[in-house]
Amino acid sequence: MTAMVKAEGVHKSYGAAHILKGIDLEVAPGEVFCLIGPSGSGKSTFLRCINHLEKVNAGRLYVDGELVGYRQKGDKLYELKDSEVALKRRDIGMVFQRFNLFPHMTATENVMEAPVQVKGESKAVARERALKLLDRVGLGDKSGNYPSQLSGGQQQRVAIARALAMEPKLMLFDEPTSALDPELVGDVLDVMRDLAESGMTMVVVTHEMGFAREVGDSLVFMDGGVVVESGHPRDVLTNPRHDRTKAFLSKVL
Repeated sequence: MTAMVKAEGVHKSYGAAHILKGIDLEVAPGEVFCLIGPSGSGKSTFLRCINHLEKVNAGRLYVDGELVGYRQKGDKLYELKDSEVALKRRDIGMVFQRFNLFPHMTATENVMEAPVQVKGESKAVARERALKLLDRVGLGDKSGNYPSQLSGGQQQRVAIARALAMEPKLMLFDEPTSALDPELVGDVLDVMRDLAESGMTMVVVTHEMGFAREVGDSLVFMDGGVVVESGHPRDVLTNPRHDRTKAFLSKVL
């Protein structure tokens, strides 16, 4: 079976700052893959490399068997054009810490926008799907509301619906609950739990250890741009082998 995400020796630097130092990992189709670690450990940078929002400096990244951002001929890599990258990115949904909704559009219009503009879908088809997706994330009654009329948790659920509207084969979540008030976190995690149960492949950068333990299939602890420890979430969280993992978990659990 082809891995949905495969990283081979992935490096990323910004000038002299070496952020990712040789990441090797695989995410199977249908897997919920959680990344944890301190701020600055490279988790979000790695996530952004998966859909080529950041270019890797060395190594290879594959999504569903295809190189991300590049084409290989012989031993050489050639960077894809922006239009080719955009075409591949359609298959990857991403949900950020900040919701980035269009403030002048209703919840429904936000969810409709990409299928209409990017895929050329008819507004009628896009609207029907948008309403179903808003219903799925528990916001069927808020479809006509603007972002300013929604709580942070509701906006984040609209952002998830918006990502799902492109019918992606992979969903990336970059600390989707970290900007939310504590009482709003549960609703967003419930939507993600439902998504996991439906078989969606998910890579989740998170501080929510309970979610990782309950919903995750695999867990990676990153620090200083490397994978320090990986395994089943319950094993890593309850019985970490590495001192650095133990020190981190003692602060967050």
